[in-house]
Amino acid sequence: MQNLKKAILYLEDGLFFIGKSLGSLGETSGEVCFNTGMTGYQEILTDPSYAKQMIVMSSPHIGNYGTNNKDVESEKIFSSGFIIKSESLAPSNWRSKSSLNDFLSINGIVGIQDIDTRALTIHIRKNGAMRGIISTKDFSVDSLKKKVSDIPSMEGRDLAIEVTRKEKKVLCNVENPLFKVAAIDFGMKNNIYDILLSKGAEVEIFPANSGYQEILSSNPDGIFLSNGPGDPAAVSYGIKTVKKLLGKKPIFGICLGHQILALALGATTFKMKFGHRGINQPVKNLITNNIEITSQNHGFAVDKDSLPNNVEVTHKHLNDNTVAGIRCNEISAYSVQYHPEASPGPHDSRYVFKEFFNMMEQNAKA
Repeated sequence: MQNLKKAILYLEDGLFFIGKSLGSLGETSGEVCFNTGMTGYQEILTDPSYAKQMIVMSSPHIGNYGTNNKDVESEKIFSSGFIIKSESLAPSNWRSKSSLNDFLSINGIVGIQDIDTRALTIHIRKNGAMRGIISTKDFSVDSLKKKVSDIPSMEGRDLAIEVTRKEKKVLCNVENPLFKVAAIDFGMKNNIYDILLSKGAEVEIFPANSGYQEILSSNPDGIFLSNGPGDPAAVSYGIKTVKKLLGKKPIFGICLGHQILALALGATTFKMKFGHRGINQPVKNLITNNIEITSQNHGFAVDKDSLPNNVEVTHKHLNDNTVAGIRCNEISAYSVQYHPEASPGPHDSRYVFKEFFNMMEQNAKA
């Protein structure tokens, strides 16, 4: 039986929960937000888009299939904390290498369990994502209140520069690649480039702050803008680069990349109350009228009313009608707010990668 320590989760509005430790002992902080997925906790923890965020899993029982060496989306855990109702003490799966608790401990992640995560989720839905602290050593409300006030707000915060790779990297699985994709890494998930590679592309991954001349000098057939964390409007260097790339090559963006493309096209973004995080998010394709169940993770969105006339909304989120996809046919650029690579999640939207390859093919013929 695990020897669990007492732990506290303190929120910036003064609400707090007393529970038991999960993972490492100590103290951590970040923006507290919830994910509605029942599975995929390992991919969620290792997704760079969750940098500086503490994730509440609204499903009550987490960890039943353990963790392994394959279901990771980056080289480490980027989430700053993990909040669950209860962990499975006997994970069972043929791929499992360690328990959730051990996985968190090995990576130095402080978490909390044995609290009412559904009450916490409802609180966040009502009051919005907010800053918080998990601690197994400080239980003074006055002390935690002071500490939480010092946590930076997510608005205006550039986290892409903190999670991006520092050097270029070229990936290819075939001798004669069909296309060469220049991918700008704002916090890119592994499964995105795995899908691009599986379709016969060579992928050259660039750091987030790479200049447009460096990217174009590699002579790519298309440019991919990746997912990532933080406020898109704060990624000024990325917006500037994409502005100069518009019309030069076909462009495809996902999540933060979608927002950066919209900003480069002249639109604005805003911080959502609690965002969309889960693998069951309904989206309508306005071109085909099909409904897709998608995987999403974002706390900012594109303001529909700010989009210029030459930009078309292609997808909308059915829960709140926010923009879930755009395209600008004049310059062969499009993007989606959700995660079509779906790791974790359903594969309803994998077709958008095919559209990117079709754009590159048409551009090459032209």
